[in-house]
Amino acid sequence: MARSRHRLLLLLLRYLVVALGYHKAYGLSAPKNQQVVTAIEYQEAILACKTPKKTVSSRLEWKKLGESVSFVYYQQTLQGNFKNRAEMIDFSIRIKNVTRSDAGKYRCEVSAPSEKGQNLEEDTVTLEVLVAPAVPSCEVPSSALTGTVVELRCQDKEGNPAPEYTWFKDGIRLLENPRLGSQITNSSYTMNTKTGTLQFNTVSKLDSGEYSCEARNSVGYRRCPGKRMQVDDLNISGIIAAVVVVALVISVCGLGVCYAQRKGYFSKEASFQKSNSSSKATTMSENDFKHTKSFII
Repeated sequence: MARSRHRLLLLLLRYLVVALGYHKAYGLSAPKNQQVVTAIEYQEAILACKTPKKTVSSRLEWKKLGESVSFVYYQQTLQGNFKNRAEMIDFSIRIKNVTRSDAGKYRCEVSAPSEKGQNLEEDTVTLEVLVAPAVPSCEVPSSALTGTVVELRCQDKEGNPAPEYTWFKDGIRLLENPRLGSQITNSSYTMNTKTGTLQFNTVSKLDSGEYSCEARNSVGYRRCPGKRMQVDDLNISGIIAAVVVVALVISVCGLGVCYAQRKGYFSKEASFQKSNSSSKATTMSENDFKHTKSFII
């Protein structure tokens, strides 16, 4: 009985080995060097699948990789939003109108039967989409005082690759290093072309003017509308005049209080309030006496 069970297990194992050997995917290729395709937004791009020549029995699938895998080409049909703006050229995909959302990693998988089993090959393509900058957001103060620190800011959130920034004053480009130019301007400013900041360490009246910023990358450039910054001197004479007026008002009020005290206005008022309160108390006592007398009677 034990010998028959042992023979039965050997037969089952042999059957499984044969079955797995028959159905295995033969010739599974290792991933090749990844291709990188660069395209400008709203232009076309071709994702090429570098595999052997297509045959009648070949089966092709394209997938977009990421947090979740989605089909791009499946069962001989383009999927999703690629239906209306892409076409197949042999094993490759031609995207007619690339958008920034198309950027990412794609994989093509080609399987075909062979004498040794199912032959499977795959290739990976990375699509990078270049995007021109949008109109940058510019922050320019409308007014400033001489001698203070003033910072102007410029930023674009859409450009790819990240743009570099250039500032203009009254339509004239400001140099990154102001000491190299012959322009009549404040030489104490610092321009950061990466972050888009323009900082005046000690702003002067010569820095008054209309400022605009340009964001530029390899695809294109955009500039924000100009904004005026007015730099004025600190009005010392005005501040002194205001302090003098406040001091005069305080002095007049103090003299008035002293004069009233000397004339005895505050003492008269206090004695009047005291006599008034004593008369009220006398009246209340008389009323209480009358009320008590009536109660006794």
